[in-house]
Amino acid sequence: MDWSPKRPVPVLPLPGVVMFPNGEMSLHVFELRYRTMVRDALSSERPVALATLAPGWEQDAQGSPPFHEFGCVARFEEVEWLPNDHYDLRVRGTMRVHFGRVVREFPYRACTVETMPDAPYTESDPLAAMARQDLLTERARLAPLGLGVWLAPPVFEPTAPLSTVVGTLATAARFSADEKLALLAEDNVVERARLLRARLRLLGLAGPPPPPALGRN
Repeated sequence: MDWSPKRPVPVLPLPGVVMFPNGEMSLHVFELRYRTMVRDALSSERPVALATLAPGWEQDAQGSPPFHEFGCVARFEEVEWLPNDHYDLRVRGTMRVHFGRVVREFPYRACTVETMPDAPYTESDPLAAMARQDLLTERARLAPLGLGVWLAPPVFEPTAPLSTVVGTLATAARFSADEKLALLAEDNVVERARLLRARLRLLGLAGPPPPPALGRN
């Protein structure tokens, strides 16, 4: 069952990282305030929201650096506590959100959020089916390039719906955070798929951008 955010959500802001619903990501959490966030979230069985740090965040990296207005709520799939009290996590995106006001700053930020629902569509719609097949074709074309174009191998079931295909590929692909945020803001899944396919077609033609500091808070 989908979780609907009815109270403030802890926010984990990361540089250059954008998560999408149904995408998966590995995170290494070492900073004290975010280790506290993980423990609190686990003890209360609550998710966290992943946000993308905005330009200029380096000036306040240890304080309250700015982050973009859109993000993604994520649930914990795997949690490994390490001997140095750090955490290795596997998280999965669940829903797009718009961040509202910050209601808590210490020891980590928590924000009100507004869910950004996707426009309805059906898998049997010819446009949706065509968009899904186009993305599968791009994944197959890029497969030989491996981690040169993917942050992590994009894996999903052969029967996965379009929204899962889009979320998995968009989270895993190596292109800029700004381009990913533009995709995340798109409410129409079929249009999001079309835009994603256009960007994937460019991968491997020119060298991919430098990888973000993925998964490190």
